[in-house]
Amino acid sequence: MIIDSIEKLNQWQNDCRKALEAHKKKILVCLGPGCLASGSDQILDEFKKVLKGKKIKGITLESIRKTGCHGFCARGPLVVIEPEGIFYSKVKKKDVAEIIEKTIKNGELVERLLYTDDKHKEPIAYYKEIPFYKNQKKISLRNVGQIDPDRITDYVANGGYSALAKALGGMKPKEVIDEVSKSGIRGRGGGGFATGRKWASCAAIESDVRYVICNGDEGDPGAFMDRCIMEGDPHSVLEGMIICAYAIGSNEGYIYVREEYPLAVINLQKAIEDAREYGLLGTNIFGTGFDFDIKISRGGGAFVCGESSALMKSVAGEVGEPRAKYIRSVQKGLHDKPTVLNNVETFATIPVIMDKGADWFASIGTKKSTGTKAFSLAGKVKNTGLIEVPMGISLREIIYEIGGGIQ
Repeated sequence: MIIDSIEKLNQWQNDCRKALEAHKKKILVCLGPGCLASGSDQILDEFKKVLKGKKIKGITLESIRKTGCHGFCARGPLVVIEPEGIFYSKVKKKDVAEIIEKTIKNGELVERLLYTDDKHKEPIAYYKEIPFYKNQKKISLRNVGQIDPDRITDYVANGGYSALAKALGGMKPKEVIDEVSKSGIRGRGGGGFATGRKWASCAAIESDVRYVICNGDEGDPGAFMDRCIMEGDPHSVLEGMIICAYAIGSNEGYIYVREEYPLAVINLQKAIEDAREYGLLGTNIFGTGFDFDIKISRGGGAFVCGESSALMKSVAGEVGEPRAKYIRSVQKGLHDKPTVLNNVETFATIPVIMDKGADWFASIGTKKSTGTKAFSLAGKVKNTGLIEVPMGISLREIIYEIGGGIQ
């Protein structure tokens, strides 16, 4: 089915939403890197195996969903029962039958799997009430740990590609750039350059070709924010890139992913193929005459290729060496053509800005650094994992409230 109009997208979203809501309960099994290393794939298989031989009203094999990283890696493997948000941590394969019998069938809690800590002796049943989660605000991570990254229908059911429809259906390219500029979002890759200003500079350069590149080469030790977005919500990255391409007048994009992220490559490639199948990538997107496609470029493991100019040389098939900084990529980037390079988290945030508006985004964070930022909590903090917090939050709150303090 080709979604060749915004009306068809709206109908498809409604259909996907109804199909998702048809399941009274959903069993979400985290297959993020931390949980996967602890055997969560075996837990997922066990849920399917046990449920296959049971008849429970409103529950089918489709009720079992794998997700990307739910965040609380220190407590993995994680299983979340929706719609209640029941949070089970450190789940083992042998616990599956009990979860199905007690929680899924009879609505009872398996108390020994509930969250407790030094401050909260009483078990906490729902993840939104756990300090690790309730002190966060998720924008770029909004779907990570909530949807099956392999299913484009899950993304669409949660409003996916609405922002793209809004941009292509009722906004001029300059209006898209103005909205991004008004939001105040800065690049999340470290440099903190104003995203709207970068897009505007690229769009202003006269050229027959422009490129959009997503930097998924995450080289900082202990960092896994971009990895978890690419693995857990790849369509949000694609949607952000397509919006950028429309804004600057590009027809070709690349996602540069480091060799050490094989699952990210698999999930991104599946997302790209699905987007092409439904007409969300390729020619004449939404019947507007706009063409754009994305390819994956795999890095060879060189740390220096996380730097923008070295990355572009690597994409072009050359040795990844940085060049002089006075040459700006928005003027001479990939193949010496104007290029916008943003990181994974930045692109994943763009659809939310377009959906909810620049003023909404700018109301979060600080005046000079709006919105939220994703972080990896690693090292000697008690609650290691993936978090997203408003800009301006103190390190004390991150480490001691969300992170639970030092071990």
